Amino acid sequence: MSSLMEAVRAGRTAEVVSLLDGMTDGERRSYLPELRALRKELRADQWNAASRRAYPALHAAGAACQTGAAGVATWLAATDMRWSQASPALLIHLLGDRPADWLVDVTHRLAQRPESAGVRYDLLAGLVRLSGGPVPTTPTYVHGWVDHVGSARELGNTLLDRLRKDPHLATLVAAAFETPDIGSRWSWTYGEGPDSWAEALARLTAEGTLERRATVDACVARLVRGGSAADQRSFLRLLRSLALTREEERERITDWLALAADAMPVVASHAQSVLGTLALAGDLTPRRLAEMSAAVLFRTEKKLVRAQLVLLGRVLVADPSAAPELLPAAAHAFGHEDSDVQERALKLVERHAGKVADTADATQVREELVVAAEQLIPALHTRASRALGAPVASWTPEYEETLPPVPQPVRLAPAPGTAVEVAEEAGALLASGGGVTEFERTLDGLVRHAYQDRGALLEALEPVVSRRWWNPSGQERVLPSQHYFGNHGHGFSGAEDGVDLLLATLSGAVFTTTLESSVRQGARTHECVHSGLSRAFDARLWDVAYRIRTDPLPFLLSTPTWSTGLLEPGELVARLDTYRRLGARVSAADFAQALLRVRRGDRPAAEAAAERATALGTGEGARLAAWLAQDPTLPTDRRRTSGVRVLLELGELPQLREDFPAAFQGLGRPVSVFRERWYCHHWNRSMQQHWPAVLPELRELVAVRLLRDLSALAVDDSRGAAAVLPQLAEAGGEAGEAVHLGLAYGLGARHPEDRLAAVDALLVLAARGQLDTALLGADLGQLVRRGAVKPSRLAESARTAAATGANATIWGVLRQTLPVLLADLATEGAAAPTRGVGDLVGVAAECAERSGARGDLPHLAGAAARRGSSRLVAQARRLRDTLGEEQAA
Repeated sequence: MSSLMEAVRAGRTAEVVSLLDGMTDGERRSYLPELRALRKELRADQWNAASRRAYPALHAAGAACQTGAAGVATWLAATDMRWSQASPALLIHLLGDRPADWLVDVTHRLAQRPESAGVRYDLLAGLVRLSGGPVPTTPTYVHGWVDHVGSARELGNTLLDRLRKDPHLATLVAAAFETPDIGSRWSWTYGEGPDSWAEALARLTAEGTLERRATVDACVARLVRGGSAADQRSFLRLLRSLALTREEERERITDWLALAADAMPVVASHAQSVLGTLALAGDLTPRRLAEMSAAVLFRTEKKLVRAQLVLLGRVLVADPSAAPELLPAAAHAFGHEDSDVQERALKLVERHAGKVADTADATQVREELVVAAEQLIPALHTRASRALGAPVASWTPEYEETLPPVPQPVRLAPAPGTAVEVAEEAGALLASGGGVTEFERTLDGLVRHAYQDRGALLEALEPVVSRRWWNPSGQERVLPSQHYFGNHGHGFSGAEDGVDLLLATLSGAVFTTTLESSVRQGARTHECVHSGLSRAFDARLWDVAYRIRTDPLPFLLSTPTWSTGLLEPGELVARLDTYRRLGARVSAADFAQALLRVRRGDRPAAEAAAERATALGTGEGARLAAWLAQDPTLPTDRRRTSGVRVLLELGELPQLREDFPAAFQGLGRPVSVFRERWYCHHWNRSMQQHWPAVLPELRELVAVRLLRDLSALAVDDSRGAAAVLPQLAEAGGEAGEAVHLGLAYGLGARHPEDRLAAVDALLVLAARGQLDTALLGADLGQLVRRGAVKPSRLAESARTAAATGANATIWGVLRQTLPVLLADLATEGAAAPTRGVGDLVGVAAECAERSGARGDLPHLAGAAARRGSSRLVAQARRLRDTLGEEQAA
């Protein structure tokens, strides 16, 4: 071995540099094959001590021995050497004798690499200085420059001072305006204040170091282009620091119009302010102001809409001749979802309508306003008709409730027909997860093909198994899985773990004693409210894995017929008959899960299947017949409070305690609010989606065990638990207090995606005729009153549901919720805060108007009679007037 290769292997970087300095280009090139071979050798185990010691020397030697610019750039940015590179100073020394044009080529090739390649800015900047060529303007270089300037703080040396000294300042600043997400880096390194990027660039522009027009144009263009919130705020700070003159603002009216229409709210507000100043100064024509108003009044941000109406009013006072163009523009707000905004717009029109009476366009303007007024709520529509001299028609709502189609369960496709198909589905499930359908088909496929041809299945699974965490390649097969699966004290954290268990069992990576012990003892978990569901789920997987090793099953009895987890009774009888003919021994856990899934709600089908099951003459057939003869029942429940929460307790369910394996008997145990552990290891939301399929006809038993998780959505602002609500809505069995209470918490969730899932569940229950609006409304009233649910969040959920056409449904809920909240106002109680209640009353009023609801609402009159013009009072009056209107004949 040559002295150079010995030094590289030993990681003696200084010696490597000394040897390379004394070589010609040809001598250096001769070492490339050996260096590449060493790199391939180290790549096999790049994290051991020898590899990490050798990599910096290898990184330097390979760069020095390459002669082509492309080869050097590829070597320097190689992924396998990213974490153990030679220092930039050393690399610059080794490349310092190359021609300037060659160095420029290398520099730009490296700069074009993605930032994730880990090319260091010090190396790039050093090569730029060494070559004397143009500075790169790629995102990688610009990001590196910003980070370098921001991190090079010295005592008495400000960001402004460092930027002044940069010879490439103008080029890099111009490139920064074109670089994605650069503004967020500005904020992160220096934030706001006198030494921020915005203030430094503004000072450099004022001094003339940066050309002002180019800087202003680039900043405005960046805002128009859009980006992340942090990025936009940074450039808005810069724009404000630049302090544009009136002339500069006037030159960019088109840009301000675009920003007011489409930019994020804080940027749109700034553009609106600039345009308002121009409009009041006479620098914005009424036509352009009308164009701006049409766009801004279409936005959902109430603050922007209200500010625009104020601006229109001020311009109309200053220039009455603009009324023919501006009043139709103001009427765009008649279609806004907020009735307060509608009323503000109507007041504006009423105040200034007389200014168009004597103009040539009076008739056309009036017709436009009359047409626009059709979008107003009924009370405002009548008022607008009177103000505009239009006929006042009786308001007769022609309403038809619109609910989504009842979701139909999907029948599971047959199990994969070949071992290759099973392997493909198992690989897809492990890579990206899956729902009940994907999991159950994969499970059944693995069991079937392990029974039919274990060797062919193992061969097909090899590409999947070789990448699993429990199967490290090239090492002695004393695998981590022996410990993991043998001491898995918390059960499975996800359904994918169950598939891993079966794959590891097939591959011989789990001891038979481990499987037998787990079947006999079950998962050694602490008791918690979820234990009944998780243990039942886990027990079947352990039992199936044990049987794969000792006595393979021909197929699973418990594979559901439908995507909800339900199993048709006739299909289960046919499977038991096949087992009888094959002489196969039934898995106790698999059969128990099959019983829990079999449909008993369809009594004729259940009774017919029970007769066929009895005729089988087997113990399992008799057990199935007895089970089918019983109706699904629920235990008694009792409400309890815990802090601001309202929770449920359930009594014992003997049906699930008798003749079931021990792991399944926990499903029939009583559920207590105070005796159970509520905080446990069952945090994996993807796992919870499989629990409704454990008891597909007893969703109340699932919902009551998830109530604490669902309550955390509203009380603790947690995320994700509401994903199970649509599944519960589509499941079978009674939708009782637990389902409705869980739905109430979901409607008050902190995060929009959770509220949307709850709205989906509400609409599904309503479409299936299973939503008890009185129960849900009363639950919501109590939760809001106790402070568990915020009225503003509930209002958003109710508004979203009503927007789908379910106005009568939402009114049915809110008519039970509001009296609880309004009663506190009537008695001046200190229960729930009034913030957000006005929004809730507003949604109720809108639903009542659209659905034609009439009648009395307790305590509404008292709220409407309160003094002032707060949103709560205004909306209470609106709802009172709506409910008190007489239906037209």
